[in-house]
Amino acid sequence: MKNLQPSSVWSHFATLCAIPRSSLHEAALREHLIEWAQARGITAVVDGAGNLILKKSGSPGCEAMPGVIMQGHLDMVCQANAGTQHDFERDAIRTVVRDGWVVAEDTTLGADNGIGVALALAALEEPGLLHPPLEVLLTVNEECGMDGARGLASGTLRGRTLINLDTEEWGHFYLGCAGGVDVEVRHDCAQEDVPPDYALLRFEVSGLRGGHSGIDIHLGRGNAIKLLAEALRDLSAHTDVRLVALNGGTARNAIPREAFAVCALPVAIAASIDEWVRHRHLAWRARFAQADADVSFACKHDDTPPGTAIANPERDRLLAFLDIAANGVARISADFPGVTDTSSNLGVVALEQRAYKATFKVRSLHDTRADALAGKLVEFAVAHGMQAYKDGAYPGWTPNPSSPLLDLCQQVYAAQFGQPASLQVIHAGLECGLLAASHPHLDMISFGPDIRGAHAPGESVEIESVARCWTLLKAILRALAKA
Repeated sequence: MKNLQPSSVWSHFATLCAIPRSSLHEAALREHLIEWAQARGITAVVDGAGNLILKKSGSPGCEAMPGVIMQGHLDMVCQANAGTQHDFERDAIRTVVRDGWVVAEDTTLGADNGIGVALALAALEEPGLLHPPLEVLLTVNEECGMDGARGLASGTLRGRTLINLDTEEWGHFYLGCAGGVDVEVRHDCAQEDVPPDYALLRFEVSGLRGGHSGIDIHLGRGNAIKLLAEALRDLSAHTDVRLVALNGGTARNAIPREAFAVCALPVAIAASIDEWVRHRHLAWRARFAQADADVSFACKHDDTPPGTAIANPERDRLLAFLDIAANGVARISADFPGVTDTSSNLGVVALEQRAYKATFKVRSLHDTRADALAGKLVEFAVAHGMQAYKDGAYPGWTPNPSSPLLDLCQQVYAAQFGQPASLQVIHAGLECGLLAASHPHLDMISFGPDIRGAHAPGESVEIESVARCWTLLKAILRALAKA
């Protein structure tokens, strides 16, 4: 990336790729940025939630102007393809430049939100840039609960306007986002011995594209957990399937790409299972020919003697719940055509020994709708004899079409690029809703470059759109300094 332009932005992004920064493990990056700031006379403060706040005085003559906040998050979603050897707590992200994009081929890239962080850091050190007083708020653990934004104390930020740099489609100004809530489902399953004339099999769903559980939820991609539950439920209707273990997904805010189950079947059935697997595989290939053409279903035979499995009534309830529970788009927005209003994503499931756990991410542009859908999931789980509860709720960001910041940004965009930016809301959780709760005076807007495949291996960011974002950010800061 050292030869890419703007060099200052890509240099910072290269640093973020080199220093591991999974959620809850941002300390090393934060310490590096503190040293970087102090070497440049930029004030660095870490608040009680672990957020890093960088402060720089306004340009000469702009010191007393209302301040501007640039905001992003330090952590990234960590996903890797099966078989990829990558330790997200130790290894640097490996990148390639291809056809105008920076790509991580087998892991997530962390352009969400590393590019936004890099843009803000570059602005802090840009020579000769006219700007008001600047604050850069870099939050922690955004991807796993928005803990940094949630823990930001009221009155911490002094600026009057905030530019969030965490959206992923160039040419849009975002002025609203979905809120969200998690649903946790747990159950201790009764177990029983597997009959001796049974054989172990491992069923695998793989090859799916996955993606961001908000931004990509409307694309009709396969959910590996749902597909595996569907298949095993069908199989158990025709023969005795003893469910030993089941795992799928790695993050509640990512569409699951892979899922695996260990089952015990009668030896005679196990010996002829390959034809059933092939039929299901071909059916899925046809069903997802447009959205997820590489979906794969496979079975591996295991010579290990069967031990115990969950009791069959437990198996039936568990598979029925996973198969039928709400997943995907629940409602399309009436106010913003083509935008998802409400959705749920079955992101993670784990059944090991007798302990079962499933996690959903529910999102909506209306907080009451998110809460209602989450409540229905809880009721559905309880009706299946499981424990369930809601957790980690965060508010959406309500659009303000009369925002003075939006008006200024529209003027700047048109002057720079010769056309107006479109206005949009995003079916993903930005931290703006929580920041508005703790700092209600803020006038906020969000924009960013083109990022593809956030939250999934193969994530990429377009180089040219990063350059446009850099041009726009500098022009907006100059305009705010003259306002």
